[in-house]
Amino acid sequence: METDNATRISEFLLLGFSEEPALQPLILGLFLSMYLITVFGNLLIILAITSNFHLHTPMYFFLSNLSFIDICFTSTTIPKMLWNIQTQSKVITYEGCITQIYFLILFAVLDIFLLTVMAYDRFVAICHPLHYMVIMNPWFYRLLVLMSWILSVLNSSLHSLMMLRLSFCTNLEIPHFFCELNQMIQLACSDTFLNNMVMYFAAVLLAGGPFAGIMYSYSKIVSCIRRISSAQGKYKAFYTCASHLSIVSLFYCTMLGVYLSSAATHSAHSSATASVMYSLVTPMLNPFIYSLRNKDMKRALKALFVKGTV
Repeated sequence: METDNATRISEFLLLGFSEEPALQPLILGLFLSMYLITVFGNLLIILAITSNFHLHTPMYFFLSNLSFIDICFTSTTIPKMLWNIQTQSKVITYEGCITQIYFLILFAVLDIFLLTVMAYDRFVAICHPLHYMVIMNPWFYRLLVLMSWILSVLNSSLHSLMMLRLSFCTNLEIPHFFCELNQMIQLACSDTFLNNMVMYFAAVLLAGGPFAGIMYSYSKIVSCIRRISSAQGKYKAFYTCASHLSIVSLFYCTMLGVYLSSAATHSAHSSATASVMYSLVTPMLNPFIYSLRNKDMKRALKALFVKGTV
């Protein structure tokens, strides 16, 4: 029988990384620096693309959306964590926790969908260059982004609504620096079978499916590159994919690392530490990967800085 305190939960406690008082200023400074680099780096990518007419192409349209989503993704968790450290509080309200879960899932799935769409864009550009502008016309590539948003909203709404049916008892400590879906389900004292089934099914469908699509696109790309006769042509074709392939590898490898670390150690704190990789480090590195490996982005950023100093 459910008790009264299982239905009137108003807040949870985010335990974070460490309870050592001496480490809190270091954690605060480190994460504040990483967050500011992430926000300003991705904002620069967006400004460079929107201000340069030559970058108004499907590839850079997807990149600007990815940068926007990365800003939103990190802003869902890091500001709250920094505020809790600054105020020496671990509290997050029940409503705040559900809201955080909603937006975390929304932007994480959007990241995956956009990386998949970008892989398809590179496949069309390399394997069907003569028909690229016909296939990737403005209506179609905007539709791909719109469909990504719709599917992500529906998925995150489903998970959030299913969280509302759960009851919580006395253990309200979340061994993480944000409200992570799996941790929340484990804290529930009501039946979680349906929540677990939906979570694992969605993970396989919405992470495994796009990953298979990315791998298929790149298998076709490799096959097309091998048929190019000149070495310069092969290098140019591969160079256009290098940045995207780096981001895909970083994103999926860090997510796999989080899963393996939590499975191997069975420690929620080690899982929280590993999750920093995909929730903050990957969005922080994305602008550097695209700006350092892309000549067009280098020129656009240079033009942006020159314009800003005039």
